[in-house]
Amino acid sequence: MLNKFALRVKRYVEINHLLSANGRYLVALSGGSDSVALLRVMIDLGYCVEAMHCNFRLRGEESDRDEKFCENLCNEQNVPFHRVHFDTKSYASLHKVSIEMAARELRYDYFEKLRKDLSADAILVAHHRDDSVETLLINLIRGTGLHGLQGISSRNGYIIRPLLDVSRNDIIDYLNSIQQNYVTDSSNNVDDVTRNKIRLNIIPLLNQINPSASADIAKTANRIRQAACIFDEAIKKCIDEVVVKKTSSCTYIDIDRLKSMISSEYVLYSIIHDYSFTPSQIEQISENLDAPSGKIWTSKSHNLLIDRGMIIINSINIDDNQNKIMKIPETGNYYYNENLEFRFSVSEIDSDFEPSKISEVVTLDADKVNFPLVIRYIKNADRFVPFGMNGSKLLSDFLTDNKLTLFDKQKQLVIEDNEGNIVWVVGLRTDNRCRIIKGSSHSLKIEMRRHI
Repeated sequence: MLNKFALRVKRYVEINHLLSANGRYLVALSGGSDSVALLRVMIDLGYCVEAMHCNFRLRGEESDRDEKFCENLCNEQNVPFHRVHFDTKSYASLHKVSIEMAARELRYDYFEKLRKDLSADAILVAHHRDDSVETLLINLIRGTGLHGLQGISSRNGYIIRPLLDVSRNDIIDYLNSIQQNYVTDSSNNVDDVTRNKIRLNIIPLLNQINPSASADIAKTANRIRQAACIFDEAIKKCIDEVVVKKTSSCTYIDIDRLKSMISSEYVLYSIIHDYSFTPSQIEQISENLDAPSGKIWTSKSHNLLIDRGMIIINSINIDDNQNKIMKIPETGNYYYNENLEFRFSVSEIDSDFEPSKISEVVTLDADKVNFPLVIRYIKNADRFVPFGMNGSKLLSDFLTDNKLTLFDKQKQLVIEDNEGNIVWVVGLRTDNRCRIIKGSSHSLKIEMRRHI
């Protein structure tokens, strides 16, 4: 017969549709009270489970003690046991992350690899209600949006948390009731990191003010979670209205539509926080929606530009070809990069000749264009004589007149002849001095082909 604790976990699992009766699950087992309770209650509930243990080699003999305890427990319960050892300090130093972050990355990478290797349905971890409250408080202290006040989710991909409806005290009472011992991680009793400070100092103080503070905070987090579902649906509709175009590399946001939203800053935040912009940057951007074209912000992964009534977000493309100059010694086919090919050919102009009228192909007077040619990106102070004009024009002004954004300009290619004259602003305009006129005898045909 199931005890009260097991029945409570069973009900939580069923209400949230977390586990399948026929599933195969991996339990993250540290040897501490929480993970031991998770393993035992999953066994009580009849689920097929296997245990996995990480030895991070951070606490000397205590780490080895924990591993041995977990092995013995699994042997007693007839549960398959998997273990791994990590050099956590070396990993943290190599990747320049904290010990806590290193342990987290190593742990979850191992869990996922083992899940795939064993074809398990999910990974079960022992976060409980108090952990969720601690997470909520940490997020609140650091400054968070609505989602940060929801605490810990019961499911995140293949990670499932069946114990979120029970407290730390409930877990200890359960283990005592079944006479199950466990090990204690001494590092959890030192208030040296934020979570420990909240666990050891803040939550006990809150419980003095209100003995049911943790339970009430958890209830509030659940209400916020439900409200967030409604909120997210409303925000999605707003995003669909203000994002007028989206490509693989660029997102276009209509500023006037954005400003008409009840909370334009939050809508903007919801769109661009995934692009690595910080909350302070998003606040600055929101305050500068009326800034003149050309205002730009940069995150570690994206650029954001204010341009003629639009916010344009472009992924930062670290392109080895960005400064590439390709010399074209003679006619033939040339790959500027793996996706872009240029073909150069010369032919006699006869009575049936017709100049190209498409942007990817140009026909020039071959006698006015001398090899070797060069394909390159635009440079400051580039000038040319646009087809149909007599005087020269700054290329930057020409691109602006054609409504190219700063991002488009940065990706613009030109072809110049051996005298340094631009003969083609690729895909846009040829130089008037190279045009075919009456009496021209040979045509230089340049074709641009994209291979995607």
